[in-house]
Amino acid sequence: MSTTANSAVSTDLPLGRVSGKVVLISGAAQGMGASHASLLASQGGTVVIGDVQKDSAESIAEKINETEGREAALGVFLDVTDYSSWEAAVASTVERFGHLDVLVNNAGIYTPGSVVDASVEDWQRTIDIDLTGTFYGMKAAVKELKKSRSSSIVNISSIAGLVGFKHRAAYSAAKWGVQGLTKTSAMDLGEFGIRVNSVHPGSVNTPLTAGLKRGFGQIPVGRAAEAEEISSLVLYLASDESRFISGASIAVDGGETAGNNLREDT
Repeated sequence: MSTTANSAVSTDLPLGRVSGKVVLISGAAQGMGASHASLLASQGGTVVIGDVQKDSAESIAEKINETEGREAALGVFLDVTDYSSWEAAVASTVERFGHLDVLVNNAGIYTPGSVVDASVEDWQRTIDIDLTGTFYGMKAAVKELKKSRSSSIVNISSIAGLVGFKHRAAYSAAKWGVQGLTKTSAMDLGEFGIRVNSVHPGSVNTPLTAGLKRGFGQIPVGRAAEAEEISSLVLYLASDESRFISGASIAVDGGETAGNNLREDT
């Protein structure tokens, strides 16, 4: 594909959509994080799977390496609530693979409760993992991301970070915070060539949501998403295909936040 003489960026894309890119993913030992890692590796990326479950992270990495027939993945211990753990994960990434191009802040937990009945401990733990962990990851990675020709931060928020969610005070507050941090950082980091976007999944079939009682009447497409459907957007935002997208908050929710799908005509 040709480009014009004054084009700043080539539009020729490699066969693998993230070929040559090194991606650090938090909370990637299961669920959506593991799905993101597998898809990115299948598209030519090299992925570092960070998780407090180090054995599971290493196991996922081994499976990816076997599937891809190359050193496409590395599992490392990562406690997102500990800034020094983030620094160590970034250092391990650069030591093994030479650089860091993409950060995916995927780690998160859900705790129920309103301001009336949520425990103080659950509030603090949710904020520490879902919001502060995202800030720590960005702060630890930005020095290396600045060195990349084209770098990207993908923050996994939730539709609870786009609309209010009953009985989820801590979770919703944290996910709204992730959206605000994303938009502010898109402005702060744009001058360094770092794009920052947030992904807002709706209902997704993962181990985290397996025990939840939920209906799908509020979702126009009538079902929950599979993890791979979220990973497809993560892949796009990690790739140079999205090189002019920054500061965006993108819902992947089957239309759930489009409006009131439960209201019937009378």
